[in-house]
Amino acid sequence: MAAVNAMGRLGETFLDAGARAAPEGNGLAGWLKRLRFVGRKPPALPVVYPPIDKKSVIYAVGDIHGRLDLLRRVHELIDEDWQGRPAERRAEIYLGDYVDRGPDSAGVIAALRNRSSQRKVIALSGNHEETLLGFLDGRIAAREWLDWGGAATALSYGVNPQSEAVLGAAMARAVPIEDVAFLRSLRLSFHYGPYFFAHAGVRPGTALDHQVADDLLWIRKPFLTHAGPLGAVVVHGHTARPMPEFLANRINLDTGAYATNRLTCLRIDAAGVSLVREV
Repeated sequence: MAAVNAMGRLGETFLDAGARAAPEGNGLAGWLKRLRFVGRKPPALPVVYPPIDKKSVIYAVGDIHGRLDLLRRVHELIDEDWQGRPAERRAEIYLGDYVDRGPDSAGVIAALRNRSSQRKVIALSGNHEETLLGFLDGRIAAREWLDWGGAATALSYGVNPQSEAVLGAAMARAVPIEDVAFLRSLRLSFHYGPYFFAHAGVRPGTALDHQVADDLLWIRKPFLTHAGPLGAVVVHGHTARPMPEFLANRINLDTGAYATNRLTCLRIDAAGVSLVREV
């Protein structure tokens, strides 16, 4: 698979096959069990992370999975936080997995499209967006898409997957062309200063400008178990944890919003890294 250039700066761009977890339809109970400590507060940051330039603030948001209510609150918190910042420019980076699992995938996509018209938004693709596009394009069967949590997305667009003889045709009629265009516009990664943003992570030992899409969207091991340098601090989601993870080489913002009611937003600025707040 050809590599995709991964270098870029604010306002510019952005990415061998990673191990793919079992679809949610087959392993949802275990996934929820791993998030059982949902009442614990995140610890103080154990790592001192590098700053970015004084003129910029980056807000990074973890996996949303259909939780429009939490996304709206995060937008409020970002706007409130920005009011007290001396920086000249800001960017909001969304780490992918906007659809499936939660009740309003359609609403999340619409909200992000609207936000993009008002703010500097860098929206990355997650594996769930790749799977949705694969289904809409006819490259993935309906059964496989449903196994990955597609039923919740279908219902959010007013399509009942149990009553449609040809689910693909029903979804093609229901999903606005603007939403499809948004999904096709999603980036695979974004690199700014000492930070690299991708949905799932990167393959250790491969230069950031030679990463490939399958790893950026799907990787777990060896990325999650790698303790050495990665070429930048990788800010990612994809692997749900009850609290955000702060390690020397990576920061995981997937706090399982669908199951935990917790959506995590990170601020990166001239002081380094801090949590805006979890909602």
